[in-house]
Amino acid sequence: MVVIRLSRSGAKKRPFYHVVVADKASARDGRFIEQIGYFNPIATGKDVRLTLDMARVNHWISKGAQPSDRVSSLIKTHASNAADTTTAAAA
Repeated sequence: MVVIRLSRSGAKKRPFYHVVVADKASARDGRFIEQIGYFNPIATGKDVRLTLDMARVNHWISKGAQPSDRVSSLIKTHASNAADTTTAAAA
């Protein structure tokens, strides 16, 4: 089974996550199929907190990949932020 999940990197006490498509049997930080974004939970100021390639996310979900609980919430957050940005740009 293929899953979309977070892979942790970064220093101790300074987490940084890559959003990856991986086989469920592989280790959390191990082998992955494709990297489709990143998540920086401690971003401040002008740092980007979340970046996702929504075209690839939708592609993998259509192929049967299951997003983890946290990735599902990040996808919803990214979609709402994109909608807010589009609305603000149109105004």
